[in-house]
Amino acid sequence: MTRSLSVIPAGDPVGVLRALEHRLAGSGAAVLPAAGTVVAESAADAASAAPVPSTVGHRIALVVETSGSTGRPKRVALSADAVLASAAASDSALGGPGQWLLALPANYIAGLNVLVRSIVAGTTPVIMRPGHFDADAFVTAASALTEPLRFTSLVPAQLLRLLESEAATDALRRFDRVLVGGQATPPSLVERSRELGIRLTRTYGSSETSGGCVYDGAPIGTTAIAIVDGEIELSGPVLADGYLADPARTERAFVLRDGRRWYRTGDAGSVVAGILSVSGRLDDTIISGGLKVPLGEVEVIVRDLPGFATAVVIGATSDEWGEVPVVVTEAVVTGAVDTGADAASALAAVRSAVSERLGRAAAPARIVVVDRLPLTASGKPDRLALRSAVDR
Repeated sequence: MTRSLSVIPAGDPVGVLRALEHRLAGSGAAVLPAAGTVVAESAADAASAAPVPSTVGHRIALVVETSGSTGRPKRVALSADAVLASAAASDSALGGPGQWLLALPANYIAGLNVLVRSIVAGTTPVIMRPGHFDADAFVTAASALTEPLRFTSLVPAQLLRLLESEAATDALRRFDRVLVGGQATPPSLVERSRELGIRLTRTYGSSETSGGCVYDGAPIGTTAIAIVDGEIELSGPVLADGYLADPARTERAFVLRDGRRWYRTGDAGSVVAGILSVSGRLDDTIISGGLKVPLGEVEVIVRDLPGFATAVVIGATSDEWGEVPVVVTEAVVTGAVDTGADAASALAAVRSAVSERLGRAAAPARIVVVDRLPLTASGKPDRLALRSAVDR
């Protein structure tokens, strides 16, 4: 059996909300929120993808189009059972259903979760205007919340910008919980937020797990975590059915073991005393001067330095070393480090911090400052576009 698939612009979050309401009530078409012009085009997005089908399997409620951080475009097919299981687990972890502020695009899984949780809670979400994120607009939106329990979901770059505004920081304090995810959140940003009285929760998950299913390192609901050959695998009712019209990719990513279905995340990590620690991507290692350099570990160190909280570390081609780590950061976050003595001083500090922890081969060769980091359709840094730009 099949059902129709409705493509709705993410720039119309109310339209996405209404379509999800119908589908989760058991009627209506499956929903595919399309990025349109809300998110900057990425190199991966520009790659040719299969045409959007007019129908999907009868179980499917939501299709999330994402390129991930390094790969070609994919369409994750989620059942109603999966997204509802995610909402129930989140409600339980957060202390009950409440009212949400939507600050993320409606084609991100984290943004879609805000809408699904609102539907399940029977509350009306406050929706920020899609497009450029603005601290003043966030404050205005937060003031419109009326329910006793109040939540929002952000990515680290948004959180950092809000902390630069006293009014926005005050607004964040009034939330019962602020979820932050989508990429690794620097420990310094987490510590700063909590010192300012913000009830922050780091989330881990992906479109393939209906969004965040691990809060502050602990699985929520009935999610299970396994580490297999150093790779994080996740299991539970929140797992996607697979990738739309891509059985080979589905077979590679989702495996059956001991009667249980697992999603292979591609992330490296470990579990100590029941708490998950993510150390980076398994596929982000470069060879520099004959030595392996794990870019994810370099990025963790760099992001903990002042002014580099949302920096991205990529591999770039080097005539001398083969490949070298390069730090790419936004001017609005870093400040004036792109010319003269400031640039030299910043690079020296970065190289010193990384060398001390990982050795000289891991020390970034340079810092590249951009006006704005390019993002994939899922809101993560577009590493393919960044590498292409740095290698020119």
